[in-house]
Amino acid sequence: MRYRHIAILIVFFSLLLSGYSDTTIDTLRQQGELIVLTRNAPTTWYEGRDGPAGPEYDLVTKFAEQHNLKVRFKILNSIDEIINAIRAGEGHIAAAGLTHTKDREQDNFIFGPDYQDVQQQVVCRRNNGNLPASPADLVGLKLAVIENSSYLETLSKLKIDYPALEWQTVTDFDTEQLLEQVWRKQFDCTLADSTIVSINRRYHPELVVAFSIGEPQAMSWIIAPEWRSLTYALETWFERSEENGFLAAVHERYYGHVELFDYVDMRAFIRRINKRLPGYINTFQDAAKKHAIPWTLLAAQSYQESHWRAHAKSPTGVRGIMMLTLNTARAVGVDSRLDATQSIFGGAKYLSRMMQRIPDSVQGENRLWYALAAYNVGFGHLKDAQKLALKLGKNPNRWVDLKEVLPLLAQKQYYASLQHGYARGTEPVLYVQRIRNYRQVLEQQIKRKAALKNTTEKISTALN
Repeated sequence: MRYRHIAILIVFFSLLLSGYSDTTIDTLRQQGELIVLTRNAPTTWYEGRDGPAGPEYDLVTKFAEQHNLKVRFKILNSIDEIINAIRAGEGHIAAAGLTHTKDREQDNFIFGPDYQDVQQQVVCRRNNGNLPASPADLVGLKLAVIENSSYLETLSKLKIDYPALEWQTVTDFDTEQLLEQVWRKQFDCTLADSTIVSINRRYHPELVVAFSIGEPQAMSWIIAPEWRSLTYALETWFERSEENGFLAAVHERYYGHVELFDYVDMRAFIRRINKRLPGYINTFQDAAKKHAIPWTLLAAQSYQESHWRAHAKSPTGVRGIMMLTLNTARAVGVDSRLDATQSIFGGAKYLSRMMQRIPDSVQGENRLWYALAAYNVGFGHLKDAQKLALKLGKNPNRWVDLKEVLPLLAQKQYYASLQHGYARGTEPVLYVQRIRNYRQVLEQQIKRKAALKNTTEKISTALN
């Protein structure tokens, strides 16, 4: 995390000289709301299973909550619209995954604190010709980037050294949509931030990072010119959020599971969503509803266990679509582990039991990840990891901390003093990450199918 201490000090003292106090926050309260400009994307703001979600949404709402402010998110279609809107004072801040660049500084934009580093990457489609390996290889390719973006700044600077470099700027796509256009071979390559790439390449496995450009860049919020006095309040809040672990928790929630990527595995998973899942989807939904757990989570867990194969077996003795041990099957009333319906209901029942055993001190989605980890490694080892986390000065109730502690259960200097001893603690960490990954991709595929069906029905209605 990089904070521009000197710049912030300058802003701070200038605010003191101008009579700054908490009156800025008071004024916002009196006006009734904090207006935030953002866009609809998985790395910013989106409608989740339980309402609005996204990294920027979480950060903004937490800041507003601490200052007793109401928030109104104004969703715009592109970076270009957001930049123009914040310049025109249509919102108080723009929180939309915006990078803090020198060009934007020279354009007199007012930035809040830097809170996350990203790397610009050249993204192309595998098996669509030779991949570029350097900026020189981009000459002659059909490139596209979005208007008014940091990527456009990058290409403009590259053109100084490579005058023949050409590209197309678009205003009707965002970065995520441009990545899909590359996947569809409408363009050869585009530029995107590493965070956006890490999420979207799982939906389009053929996308590949050709190379990275330049040094990592920091993301920041942009403050409307007439609200520059918000700078100090934002700086103070972000520093506290880094110190108390909130920033790390937000990063873990949205990016902690996307680091694992296997091109072959992801292609196979998407293919099996269409071919294997339909035969079991009703059972997953019924079992999940009975035991009050998300059905997509149960389906993702089952895929991690057996790739949705009802007669799966392993040398260690686990069997079936949920890969239950014989003891677990007996405990949840499963007579035949190779019966898919019995296995799914049994696995759901066992996961529900793990959920019920998780202490109340573990809140939110952390409960799901703890239950899955306990499902994999055993509840005793999970409790040991919590005790060890506390001993090491970490938060025993947050997955972002516990996933760092679990691998230590394989080291004698740690497990020797624990009640349940040695465990292959890396396994439950990878287990949870993969299930979270599969679940998110599954839910995205479901949304796309629903959108396609809706469009098809509209076309059919119009034709009739």
